[in-house]
This record gives sequence, C-alpha cells and structure tokens, in this order.
Amino acid sequence: MTKPMRIRPMRRFAALFVFLLALMPLAARAELKVSVTQGRVEPMPIAISPFIGDGPNAALGKQISDVVSHDLESSALFRPVNPASFIQDARSAALDGPRFADWKPLNTQALVTGAVTAAPDGRLRVEFRLWDVYAENQVDGMAYTTTPQNWRRIAHIIADNIFKRLTGEEGYFDTRIVYIAESGPYNNRVKRLAIMDQDGANHRYLTDGSYMVLTPRFSPNAQEITYLAYVNNRPRVYLYNIDTGRQEVLGDFPGMSFAPRFSPDGNAVAMSLATNGNTDIYLMDLRTRQLRQITNNPSIETAASFSPDGRRIAFESDRSGKQQIYTMNADGSNQRRISFFGGRCATPEWSPRG
Repeated sequence: MTKPMRIRPMRRFAALFVFLLALMPLAARAELKVSVTQGRVEPMPIAISPFIGDGPNAALGKQISDVVSHDLESSALFRPVNPASFIQDARSAALDGPRFADWKPLNTQALVTGAVTAAPDGRLRVEFRLWDVYAENQVDGMAYTTTPQNWRRIAHIIADNIFKRLTGEEGYFDTRIVYIAESGPYNNRVKRLAIMDQDGANHRYLTDGSYMVLTPRFSPNAQEITYLAYVNNRPRVYLYNIDTGRQEVLGDFPGMSFAPRFSPDGNAVAMSLATNGNTDIYLMDLRTRQLRQITNNPSIETAASFSPDGRRIAFESDRSGKQQIYTMNADGSNQRRISFFGGRCATPEWSPRG
C-alpha cells in the first residue's frame, strides 16, 4: 500500500511529497552493498537506464538519469556501465521490469530504472527503482512530486537514496557549498558570498560585493550562514538566512567580532570579540540573542570549534606565550591545554564524528 511521506524543503523550493513504491526484502544471499571501510574499494558496476518520459519529459528524464550517474560516479564507489552496451531498452525496463538475463552479461551488480510524468497541476512525478541484478529483485524505489524547475534537486535526492541503500552511509549529493567568490582587477578585488550545489550547478551570489566578506559557515540545517563582513571597514559577524535572503549583524558590539562557528544544534554561535585590546570567545544564543563570555584571559582566544555533541569546545590561545590548542566545556569551564608539540598550533577543527 502506498504511504505518503513529506520531505522538508530547502531554500525556496516547493514541498516535496515522497511516496514509497516498494521495498522488497533481499533473497537469502550476500547483500548488495559497497564496503567503504576497506583500504581499497573496487567501484560497484551499476547500470543507470535513461529515465523515460513522454513529449518534453523525455529529454528531462535523460537529464535526471545523467545527473544521478554523475553523482554516483563522482563518489568513486560506483562505476556506471556505458549505456551504449545496454541490451534492454529503457522503456521496457521501466514499464515491464528488467529482463535480468539482458543485464547479467554486462557484469553490472545493480540497475536503476525510472520515469518522469506530468501531473495535472503542472508538477512532475519522478520515480525510480533500484534492482539487484543477480538476486533478480527490487531493493528500493521511491517517487517524488515537485515543480519542473526543481528537477535537478530530485536527481540528487535519488542519488542520495541509492548511495545510502548500497553503502549504508548518508549521501551528500543533495548538498550545497557556500564560498567566497572573488573577481575584478588585482588591485581592486570584489569578494561576494556565493552558493552552489555540490556539483557546481545553480550558482548564485548572496551579497552584492559592496563590502568584503570572509569565512562563511553553514548552520547544521543548512538554512543559515554565518560570515565575517567588513561593512564600513568594520569587521563583524553576520547571519544570513538562505530562505528569506535576510542578513543581520550578530550583536552590534564595540570592537571587532570574527571567527563564527555554529553549535551542533544550530541554536548558538561561538565567536571571538576583540575589545579594549583583548580577544575572548563569546557564545550567542540565536533564540534570545543573548551574548555570554566564556573565556576571560589577557590573551587572544579564537577559532572555537564544537565537539559533535556540543558539550565541548576546542580553541586556540596564546596565553602560554604562543598559539596552542585548548579545550573547555561549552560553558567555559574546565579549560586545559592539549597541544605540546613545539612551535605553534592553531585553528582546531573537531572531527564531525567525535
């Protein structure tokens, strides 16, 4: 029985409705899965049949399957089979199911089929099915309904589903990259905050270049960005909301604020604030906009990085006479030095898995 599920939208996309097509158990055999823990991984051969569609949707179907193929190949864990070698045509495979005898000679372990149809309200319905060629059964399948301009994101979501089903790891194809775009002559460079999909598509600027921007960081839900901006030649930390396009300064403090980092739950931002010749780390609660100082030393404390559970913070300090790495509880207690390697140590980054 079809069960509707809702996917939370990103940016200004219309809501996506997900319908479970089928999830059939594998036969009693070695499970179709890529191992990503071995020292050397042999890419899994996977056949991605062009998604079928009628009229204008025929070209769109091929575009979607091409993006899925590119996503999976870019991970280095999959080796898409050359479509020129396919024996069964795409329409037959999508409508009637695979003739597995036609796919086994290609030495492909997995097969993806799909279709694109137009809904009465002008939206698109995109479905895919993932097949285990040697077990001769379907192992995954989903359908998505969305606006036509959102087709590329659907392709990334499909690739994410396949990636997770075959590796056991979360996919990263439906993600974006925020960065600083620099242009103009060498002596008058313009720096703008920009964003794009992980494969370079859908690039757009978020700021107009009238002021310099640096060090952008995504919030955990990827809906907000913190960054350093030199507005009126004064460096301060800003918060940008991707959905609304609204940006605001995080606290109009005297002095300079910089080095922002989100807490893992997205409810706070750690930043450094330089006042009266001293630099300490502060924590701003984004729900109340309350600021709390969590270091208090006559030295430079900066580059805060949260542990994955949000309970600890790594940071750099020159309180010993030169830059070293320290850790502390998220409330500022239990500060201790952890780097004793000679020279200077700076800019700590906590492993995302702890």
